[in-house]
Amino acid sequence: MQGKSSAFSFRRLFFLLVALSLLKTGVTEEGFCSAPSVLNVDTNSQLLYWKVTNPTLSPSNLQDLPGFTRSVYKRDHALITPESHVFSPLPDWTNTLGAYLISPAAGAHFVMYLAKMQEKSSSGIPPPDVERFLFVVEGYVTLSNASGISHKLTVDSYAYLPPNLEHSINSDAPATLVVFERRYAYLGNLLTEQIVGATDKQPLLETPGEVFKLRKLLPASMPYDFNIHIMDFQPGEFLNVKEVHYNQHGLLLLEGQGIYRLGDSWYPVQAGDAIWMAPFVPQWYAALGKTRTRYLLYKDVNRNPV
Repeated sequence: MQGKSSAFSFRRLFFLLVALSLLKTGVTEEGFCSAPSVLNVDTNSQLLYWKVTNPTLSPSNLQDLPGFTRSVYKRDHALITPESHVFSPLPDWTNTLGAYLISPAAGAHFVMYLAKMQEKSSSGIPPPDVERFLFVVEGYVTLSNASGISHKLTVDSYAYLPPNLEHSINSDAPATLVVFERRYAYLGNLLTEQIVGATDKQPLLETPGEVFKLRKLLPASMPYDFNIHIMDFQPGEFLNVKEVHYNQHGLLLLEGQGIYRLGDSWYPVQAGDAIWMAPFVPQWYAALGKTRTRYLLYKDVNRNPV
């Protein structure tokens, strides 16, 4: 019995040391789930959302570990982290690489992807009856429609393009977009319109019972079957409501880091991470670290779930 007890104690000690090692990896001087960047970037020259395109791929002591990833896919949610992104030529686009982060193949009713446009690049047209939303996270692009009206979209700018609207997105220099597309859910004779805007031009909205700051980038009116939220949390702030609802979400963490609860799992997340949330998956977020969290969130709205 004494031999078995000693072996059991040794095993407990071994697992305790492993747990402490992993905790040390996750909690550094820079905050939870921080790690030295794989790039040597002057912090004084960092641009807005620079971590989305220059992510910390993994803790430094795990970067060379074969097979390591923080990405997870489950029946009702997915966490897609930058080391798992697979870029390939984007269908119907010119000189553009795309990484699909969310698609119907995972159970979503929308598509979310990153588009890395190069010099002299241009977009394709979505399939019939598909609406498009784009948000610039790096560089700038020019949006033109069939009427000949053009808009220059810089970082933190966005555009909504109704289904079947002829348009083109062009870039003469490298630029990165996050794009959402979905088949439009028609409702009577209601129609949407092209929208061009910028995050800082949108008003802060009241969030009763919550402390985060909220902006909505699209109108709340009935023609629009989804909206895009920009949500800001200061370090230590968290969602008061542990949400469970019929809406789907697609999320891109633009800045900061924290902990996301999805179902029964708790995930350290940071800028550059993407998340898909299926209907009715329990969800909750807390911001950690030393800087604000900002994330961009897709949410379907204004349609009867039946």
